[in-house]
Amino acid sequence: MNLSIRLLQSQEIETADRLFRLAFGTFVGLADPFQFAGDAAYIRHRYWTEPTGAFAAELDGQLMGSNLATNWGSFGFFGPLSVHPQLWNQGVAKQLIAAVCDRLEAWGIKQAGLFTFPNSAKHHALYQKFGFWPQYLTAVMAKSASPCEVNCDFLRYSLLRQSEQEQVLMASLELTHRIYPGLDLRKEIQAVSNLELGDTIFLLDDSKVVGLAVCHYGAGTEAGSNNCYVKFAAVLPEIHAVDRFAQLLNLCENMALTVGMSNLLAGVNTSRHEAYRYLIAIGFRTQITGVTMQKPNTPGYNRSDIFALDDWR
Repeated sequence: MNLSIRLLQSQEIETADRLFRLAFGTFVGLADPFQFAGDAAYIRHRYWTEPTGAFAAELDGQLMGSNLATNWGSFGFFGPLSVHPQLWNQGVAKQLIAAVCDRLEAWGIKQAGLFTFPNSAKHHALYQKFGFWPQYLTAVMAKSASPCEVNCDFLRYSLLRQSEQEQVLMASLELTHRIYPGLDLRKEIQAVSNLELGDTIFLLDDSKVVGLAVCHYGAGTEAGSNNCYVKFAAVLPEIHAVDRFAQLLNLCENMALTVGMSNLLAGVNTSRHEAYRYLIAIGFRTQITGVTMQKPNTPGYNRSDIFALDDWR
Protein backbone atom coordinates (compact mmCIF):
# COMPACT_ATOMS: atom_id res chain seq x y z
CA MET A 1 0.00 0.00 0.00
CA ASN A 2 1.61 3.24 -1.22
CA LEU A 3 0.37 5.47 1.62
CA SER A 4 1.93 8.83 2.48
CA ILE A 5 1.30 11.11 5.46
CA ARG A 6 1.69 14.82 4.74
CA LEU A 7 0.19 18.17 5.58
CA LEU A 8 -3.40 18.73 4.51
CA GLN A 9 -3.77 21.33 1.74
CA SER A 10 -6.37 24.11 1.69
CA GLN A 11 -7.96 22.82 -1.52
CA GLU A 12 -8.62 19.49 0.26
CA ILE A 13 -10.73 20.91 3.09
CA GLU A 14 -14.09 20.05 1.49
CA THR A 15 -12.94 16.51 0.70
CA ALA A 16 -11.61 16.09 4.25
CA ASP A 17 -14.96 17.27 5.60
CA ARG A 18 -16.87 14.69 3.54
CA LEU A 19 -14.42 11.99 4.60
CA PHE A 20 -14.92 12.94 8.26
CA ARG A 21 -18.70 12.58 7.93
CA LEU A 22 -18.40 9.31 6.02
CA ALA A 23 -16.05 7.77 8.60
CA PHE A 24 -17.95 8.81 11.71
CA GLY A 25 -21.39 8.31 10.19
CA THR A 26 -20.42 4.79 9.14
CA PHE A 27 -19.01 3.97 12.58
CA VAL A 28 -22.18 5.04 14.42
CA GLY A 29 -24.40 3.29 11.87
CA LEU A 30 -26.22 6.13 10.11
CA ALA A 31 -28.30 5.19 7.06
CA ASP A 32 -26.72 8.16 5.29
CA PRO A 33 -23.26 8.61 6.84
CA PHE A 34 -22.81 12.01 5.21
CA GLN A 35 -25.52 13.40 7.50
CA PHE A 36 -23.23 12.98 10.51
CA ALA A 37 -22.97 16.24 12.51
CA GLY A 38 -25.65 17.93 10.39
CA ASP A 39 -24.59 21.39 9.29
CA ALA A 40 -21.97 21.74 12.03
CA ALA A 41 -18.38 21.88 10.77
CA TYR A 42 -14.98 21.06 12.24
CA ILE A 43 -12.37 20.83 9.52
CA ARG A 44 -12.24 24.24 7.81
CA HIS A 45 -11.69 26.48 10.80
CA ARG A 46 -9.31 24.10 12.56
CA TYR A 47 -7.23 23.99 9.41
CA TRP A 48 -7.07 27.77 9.07
CA THR A 49 -6.39 28.24 12.79
CA GLU A 50 -3.30 26.01 12.65
CA PRO A 51 -2.42 24.68 9.16
CA THR A 52 0.80 23.08 10.43
CA GLY A 53 -1.30 20.83 12.68
CA ALA A 54 -3.49 19.41 9.89
CA PHE A 55 -2.35 16.10 8.42
CA ALA A 56 -3.55 14.04 5.48
CA ALA A 57 -3.24 10.38 4.49
CA GLU A 58 -2.90 10.00 0.72
CA LEU A 59 -3.18 6.73 -1.18
CA ASP A 60 -2.55 6.61 -4.92
CA GLY A 61 -3.27 10.33 -5.24
CA GLN A 62 -6.50 10.25 -3.20
CA LEU A 63 -7.19 11.72 0.23
CA MET A 64 -8.11 8.79 2.49
CA GLY A 65 -7.69 10.21 5.98
CA SER A 66 -7.00 13.30 8.07
CA ASN A 67 -6.18 14.37 11.61
CA LEU A 68 -6.01 17.87 13.06
CA ALA A 69 -4.12 19.12 16.11
CA THR A 70 -5.19 22.09 18.23
CA ASN A 71 -2.60 24.20 20.07
CA TRP A 72 -3.72 25.86 23.31
CA GLY A 73 -0.29 26.81 24.57
CA SER A 74 0.95 24.17 27.03
CA PHE A 75 -2.09 22.00 26.27
CA GLY A 76 -3.06 20.45 22.95
CA PHE A 77 -5.53 17.94 21.60
CA PHE A 78 -6.26 16.29 18.29
CA GLY A 79 -9.27 15.32 16.23
CA PRO A 80 -11.34 14.61 14.41
CA LEU A 81 -9.27 11.65 13.27
CA SER A 82 -10.89 10.28 10.10
CA VAL A 83 -9.99 7.30 7.93
CA HIS A 84 -11.96 6.10 4.94
CA PRO A 85 -13.85 2.91 5.92
CA GLN A 86 -12.12 1.04 3.08
CA LEU A 87 -8.82 1.45 4.96
CA TRP A 88 -9.96 0.64 8.48
CA ASN A 89 -7.72 -1.79 10.41
CA GLN A 90 -4.79 -1.22 8.05
CA GLY A 91 -2.64 1.03 10.24
CA VAL A 92 -3.61 4.37 8.67
CA ALA A 93 -4.93 5.81 11.93
CA LYS A 94 -1.67 4.92 13.68
CA GLN A 95 0.32 6.89 11.14
CA LEU A 96 -1.95 9.92 11.42
CA ILE A 97 -1.74 9.82 15.22
CA ALA A 98 2.05 9.51 15.10
CA ALA A 99 2.29 12.58 12.86
CA VAL A 100 0.11 14.64 15.16
CA CYS A 101 1.98 13.49 18.28
CA ASP A 102 5.25 14.58 16.69
CA ARG A 103 3.72 17.98 15.96
CA LEU A 104 2.42 18.35 19.53
CA GLU A 105 5.89 17.55 20.83
CA ALA A 106 7.46 20.07 18.44
CA TRP A 107 5.06 22.71 19.74
CA GLY A 108 6.25 22.05 23.29
CA ILE A 109 2.88 20.76 24.50
CA LYS A 110 3.09 19.61 28.14
CA GLN A 111 -0.31 17.91 28.34
CA ALA A 112 -2.12 16.36 25.37
CA GLY A 113 -5.65 15.04 25.19
CA LEU A 114 -8.42 13.65 23.03
CA PHE A 115 -12.13 12.85 23.13
CA THR A 116 -13.33 9.44 21.99
CA PHE A 117 -16.18 6.97 22.19
CA PRO A 118 -16.54 5.73 25.78
CA ASN A 119 -17.68 2.25 24.74
CA SER A 120 -15.05 1.51 22.09
CA ALA A 121 -12.30 -0.71 23.46
CA LYS A 122 -10.72 -0.62 19.99
CA HIS A 123 -10.26 3.16 20.13
CA HIS A 124 -8.97 3.05 23.70
CA ALA A 125 -6.38 0.41 22.83
CA LEU A 126 -5.23 2.38 19.79
CA TYR A 127 -4.65 5.60 21.72
CA GLN A 128 -3.01 3.78 24.63
CA LYS A 129 -0.28 2.68 22.24
CA PHE A 130 0.69 6.36 22.04
CA GLY A 131 0.59 6.95 25.79
CA PHE A 132 -2.97 8.32 26.11
CA TRP A 133 -4.99 6.85 28.98
CA PRO A 134 -8.74 7.08 29.63
CA GLN A 135 -9.86 9.27 32.48
CA TYR A 136 -13.24 10.88 33.26
CA LEU A 137 -16.27 11.15 31.02
CA THR A 138 -17.08 14.39 29.24
CA ALA A 139 -20.76 15.29 28.86
CA VAL A 140 -21.77 17.42 25.87
CA MET A 141 -24.91 19.09 27.15
CA ALA A 142 -27.68 21.37 25.87
CA LYS A 143 -30.54 23.53 27.09
CA SER A 144 -33.09 25.84 25.53
CA ALA A 145 -31.93 29.43 25.79
CA SER A 146 -34.07 31.84 27.77
CA PRO A 147 -33.48 35.43 28.93
CA CYS A 148 -31.29 35.70 32.03
CA GLU A 149 -30.84 38.52 34.50
CA VAL A 150 -27.33 39.94 34.27
CA ASN A 151 -25.83 42.00 37.08
CA CYS A 152 -22.22 42.13 35.98
CA ASP A 153 -19.90 43.95 33.62
CA PHE A 154 -18.71 42.23 30.48
CA LEU A 155 -17.16 42.79 27.07
CA ARG A 156 -17.66 41.18 23.68
CA TYR A 157 -14.50 40.76 21.66
CA SER A 158 -16.17 41.66 18.36
CA LEU A 159 -17.26 45.05 19.69
CA LEU A 160 -13.82 46.16 20.89
CA ARG A 161 -11.27 48.37 19.16
CA GLN A 162 -8.01 46.68 18.18
CA SER A 163 -6.11 48.15 21.12
CA GLU A 164 -8.81 46.91 23.49
CA GLN A 165 -8.73 43.47 21.89
CA GLU A 166 -5.00 43.27 22.51
CA GLN A 167 -5.56 44.13 26.17
CA VAL A 168 -8.24 41.49 26.75
CA LEU A 169 -6.16 38.87 24.94
CA MET A 170 -3.34 39.45 27.42
CA ALA A 171 -5.84 39.36 30.27
CA SER A 172 -7.18 36.05 28.94
CA LEU A 173 -3.68 34.59 29.09
CA GLU A 174 -3.35 35.59 32.75
CA LEU A 175 -6.67 33.88 33.49
CA THR A 176 -5.98 30.63 31.65
CA HIS A 177 -2.49 30.43 33.17
CA ARG A 178 -4.25 30.23 36.54
CA ILE A 179 -6.33 27.32 35.26
CA TYR A 180 -3.28 25.44 33.98
CA PRO A 181 0.24 26.89 33.60
CA GLY A 182 0.81 27.92 30.00
CA LEU A 183 -2.77 27.33 28.84
CA ASP A 184 -3.37 29.90 26.10
CA LEU A 185 -6.66 30.50 24.25
CA ARG A 186 -5.59 33.64 22.39
CA LYS A 187 -5.26 31.95 19.01
CA GLU A 188 -8.68 30.33 19.48
CA ILE A 189 -10.27 33.68 20.37
CA GLN A 190 -8.73 35.35 17.32
CA ALA A 191 -9.75 32.51 15.00
CA VAL A 192 -13.38 32.70 16.14
CA SER A 193 -13.33 36.40 15.30
CA ASN A 194 -11.32 36.28 12.07
CA LEU A 195 -13.25 33.32 10.63
CA GLU A 196 -16.61 34.73 11.81
CA LEU A 197 -17.50 31.64 13.82
CA GLY A 198 -19.01 33.50 16.77
CA ASP A 199 -17.72 35.71 19.56
CA THR A 200 -15.92 35.71 22.90
CA ILE A 201 -17.38 37.11 26.13
CA PHE A 202 -15.16 38.50 28.89
CA LEU A 203 -16.62 38.70 32.39
CA LEU A 204 -15.31 41.65 34.41
CA ASP A 205 -14.99 42.41 38.10
CA ASP A 206 -13.70 45.93 38.84
CA SER A 207 -12.45 46.08 35.23
CA LYS A 208 -10.47 42.85 35.69
CA VAL A 209 -11.14 39.87 33.42
CA VAL A 210 -12.30 37.08 35.75
CA GLY A 211 -13.95 34.83 33.19
CA LEU A 212 -14.18 34.19 29.46
CA ALA A 213 -16.32 32.17 27.07
CA VAL A 214 -15.33 31.41 23.48
CA CYS A 215 -18.54 30.69 21.57
CA HIS A 216 -19.48 29.42 18.11
CA TYR A 217 -22.95 29.92 16.74
CA GLY A 218 -24.90 28.86 13.69
CA ALA A 219 -24.41 26.61 10.67
CA GLY A 220 -20.88 26.03 9.41
CA THR A 221 -19.37 26.21 12.91
CA GLU A 222 -19.05 23.61 15.65
CA ALA A 223 -22.45 24.75 16.91
CA GLY A 224 -24.73 24.03 13.95
CA SER A 225 -28.05 25.69 13.14
CA ASN A 226 -29.95 27.33 16.00
CA ASN A 227 -27.17 26.58 18.47
CA CYS A 228 -24.69 28.65 20.44
CA TYR A 229 -21.84 26.35 21.45
CA VAL A 230 -19.40 27.17 24.24
CA LYS A 231 -16.11 25.99 22.78
CA PHE A 232 -14.20 26.95 25.93
CA ALA A 233 -15.14 28.83 29.08
CA ALA A 234 -13.52 29.32 32.46
CA VAL A 235 -13.48 31.58 35.47
CA LEU A 236 -10.65 32.28 37.87
CA PRO A 237 -10.28 29.49 40.46
CA GLU A 238 -11.02 31.74 43.43
CA ILE A 239 -13.54 31.98 46.23
CA HIS A 240 -16.13 33.58 43.94
CA ALA A 241 -15.76 30.97 41.20
CA VAL A 242 -19.27 29.50 41.52
CA ASP A 243 -21.00 32.88 41.30
CA ARG A 244 -18.83 33.99 38.41
CA PHE A 245 -19.46 30.72 36.59
CA ALA A 246 -23.19 31.33 36.93
CA GLN A 247 -22.81 34.89 35.60
CA LEU A 248 -20.73 33.70 32.66
CA LEU A 249 -23.33 31.10 31.68
CA ASN A 250 -26.07 33.73 31.90
CA LEU A 251 -24.08 35.93 29.53
CA CYS A 252 -23.68 33.04 27.09
CA GLU A 253 -27.39 32.29 27.21
CA ASN A 254 -28.31 35.91 26.57
CA MET A 255 -25.83 36.13 23.71
CA ALA A 256 -27.37 33.02 22.15
CA LEU A 257 -30.72 34.80 22.04
CA THR A 258 -29.15 38.06 20.83
CA VAL A 259 -27.69 36.32 17.78
CA GLY A 260 -30.89 34.40 17.07
CA MET A 261 -29.98 30.97 18.45
CA SER A 262 -32.48 28.92 20.42
CA ASN A 263 -30.16 26.45 22.18
CA LEU A 264 -27.03 26.67 24.30
CA LEU A 265 -24.51 23.80 24.06
CA ALA A 266 -21.51 23.13 26.28
CA GLY A 267 -19.18 20.29 27.18
CA VAL A 268 -17.93 19.62 30.69
CA ASN A 269 -15.53 17.02 32.00
CA THR A 270 -17.20 15.25 34.91
CA SER A 271 -14.01 15.49 36.97
CA ARG A 272 -15.01 19.14 37.34
CA HIS A 273 -17.78 17.89 39.54
CA GLU A 274 -19.26 21.16 40.78
CA ALA A 275 -19.32 22.65 37.29
CA TYR A 276 -21.05 19.52 35.97
CA ARG A 277 -23.64 19.55 38.77
CA TYR A 278 -24.34 23.23 38.18
CA LEU A 279 -25.12 22.65 34.50
CA ILE A 280 -27.59 19.94 35.47
CA ALA A 281 -29.17 22.20 38.09
CA ILE A 282 -29.94 24.97 35.57
CA GLY A 283 -31.50 22.65 33.01
CA PHE A 284 -28.70 21.29 30.84
CA ARG A 285 -29.18 17.71 29.68
CA THR A 286 -26.55 15.41 28.18
CA GLN A 287 -26.72 14.79 24.43
CA ILE A 288 -23.40 13.01 23.86
CA THR A 289 -21.01 11.31 26.27
CA GLY A 290 -17.34 10.79 25.50
CA VAL A 291 -14.29 9.80 27.46
CA THR A 292 -11.18 11.98 27.64
CA MET A 293 -7.76 10.41 27.30
CA GLN A 294 -4.61 12.28 28.29
CA LYS A 295 -0.87 12.02 27.91
CA PRO A 296 0.73 11.94 30.42
CA ASN A 297 -1.87 10.29 32.64
CA THR A 298 -2.30 13.28 34.93
CA PRO A 299 -5.36 15.49 35.55
CA GLY A 300 -4.11 18.59 33.73
CA TYR A 301 -6.90 21.11 34.33
CA ASN A 302 -9.55 18.42 34.79
CA ARG A 303 -9.80 19.02 38.52
CA SER A 304 -12.69 19.46 40.95
CA ASP A 305 -11.68 23.03 41.82
CA ILE A 306 -11.87 24.18 38.18
CA PHE A 307 -15.01 25.74 36.73
CA ALA A 308 -14.39 25.32 33.03
CA LEU A 309 -16.30 24.14 29.96
CA ASP A 310 -14.84 22.41 26.92
CA ASP A 311 -14.80 19.16 24.99
CA TRP A 312 -12.06 17.94 22.71
CA ARG A 313 -14.08 16.46 19.82
